[in-house]
Amino acid sequence: MEELCKERTSTVNSPTLELSAMAQLPENTHCVVCSEDGCYLCVGHSHGLMVFSTSSSDAVAEWKQDRLDICSVQMTAVAVAERTYYLLGAVDDMGVARLFALYSEAIHLLCVLNIMEEINKRSICLSLDILEGGQCGAALFSCQGTSWLEIFHFPLESWQKDLEMRQSPKQESLENMKVKGSPVSSLMKIQPLKMNEGPSTEGKHLDGPLDQLQPCDLSAHWLALDVIRSSSYQQETLSHSSAQGTKETSKSTRCCTQHFLLSCSHFTVDCKSGLPVAIGLWWSGSHNFLQYLLQKAPNKKQNAEPMPDVVWPNQYPILCSAVSTCTRYVALGLGEASVCVWDRKLGAPVSILVVPDVSSAFFGIQFVDHCQKTADFFQSMSAQDSVLLTVLCKSGAIHTISTGRGIKPRTVQLDKRLKHSRDIPVTMTSVPFLEGLIFVVQMTGKMFLQDVINRKMVCVMTPPPTHAITTSCNPVYALSNKQQTLFIRGDQRITGSGSSESRSHLFVLRFGENDIIKQYIGSSTDFPTECLSSQ
Repeated sequence: MEELCKERTSTVNSPTLELSAMAQLPENTHCVVCSEDGCYLCVGHSHGLMVFSTSSSDAVAEWKQDRLDICSVQMTAVAVAERTYYLLGAVDDMGVARLFALYSEAIHLLCVLNIMEEINKRSICLSLDILEGGQCGAALFSCQGTSWLEIFHFPLESWQKDLEMRQSPKQESLENMKVKGSPVSSLMKIQPLKMNEGPSTEGKHLDGPLDQLQPCDLSAHWLALDVIRSSSYQQETLSHSSAQGTKETSKSTRCCTQHFLLSCSHFTVDCKSGLPVAIGLWWSGSHNFLQYLLQKAPNKKQNAEPMPDVVWPNQYPILCSAVSTCTRYVALGLGEASVCVWDRKLGAPVSILVVPDVSSAFFGIQFVDHCQKTADFFQSMSAQDSVLLTVLCKSGAIHTISTGRGIKPRTVQLDKRLKHSRDIPVTMTSVPFLEGLIFVVQMTGKMFLQDVINRKMVCVMTPPPTHAITTSCNPVYALSNKQQTLFIRGDQRITGSGSSESRSHLFVLRFGENDIIKQYIGSSTDFPTECLSSQ
């Protein structure tokens, strides 16, 4: 009882910071992203894309197309020959993935990744991730119940030359012509392994690249076992969907979560000093985390599917994942309330643990940047040997996990009692430039910063009384590491005498300008960007 009163008092006494309006947003803004250098914001809306300058808050460029909803957007700065342009990746509501360039304050369409050749074989892009710097990207496609992850290499230098030609006076007469950029190249196409009926004595055989492995290969054992488990998982999913009256095809689409990974030789230096050499991924229903090298000798067998170079098996199916900033550590949230942290450098788990008192499945997992500000929490743990995680459950409970090699894991539940179901967090993300803090948004639209080390709410953030965070189930926001700033969409409240039209604004909160938060800002001003993370 005393602990409950203490938690309530802590919430009530948490200071409130009001966000400032930055700019009015286009109609039905679905997504927003900030460039790594903090110079530009790109928003996707119901008619295309719009780019804002963060310094002036003015819209500097726009790309419009009728009857097109942009659902997700990516943005990264590309530096070629001392010149900089910005690569944009967008996916619309029809599953079309496009690449754009922001150059000379104009948005240019470079290419479409999944051009429809036959209407019956139209591939749908489910997700698109672009590596920081724009060297490559990963797109998850689906077509007729089959899904695959495709890794692309982007011709950045050729695109820059194409952009310079478009700006040339000699090309002014071609303004209305669709000058296309240089084509992208596919590095590899990865599909989930499957099991087909066959003439073998057991009635089934493994289809695809598993045939390339020898029976004594341990990886083949874990891959084959995972195929069987995944097949059972899909059948259970289809049975559950049928029981719920949901229409599902016999070929249920499998989702993929991927992370770009650095070389092991880069673990001791800043993550920006090297390019990724591998991609790590897992498929829904799978127990294995797989690693594929991005640069390897070509396979002599024509059209051979790539095989994983490293297989990390787990006892339970993977539900969520995250990688540390340096990509050395991979954290996996598993079924049965289990968590496994893998050390890629050693090729072995740092820790395997079960989170106690968990009544629902994991929904998300995050690494949290921290330092030794509270000795009682880490005690004998050093910053190099320890990892700090937060796990979000579907019930809304958030657990903090501190662990490390040779260290007994410790788990703490941050909020043991939710007053209402709408208090369930829908967003939980680590803030790289704020040590030991996570950004949380609840279904009610309430936003706050949580100190996961000291288990206290640092502050509550709110828009002006005239607006509300009405997209709380899927908040439209971006965090700028360079500017140490939060950008988030807020919608005008509709009153009985007011207009029925709801206008959206982009609101901003600069953490460095608030004394409450300054104590959590790290000593370094150049914070590395978190590598591509999971759902």
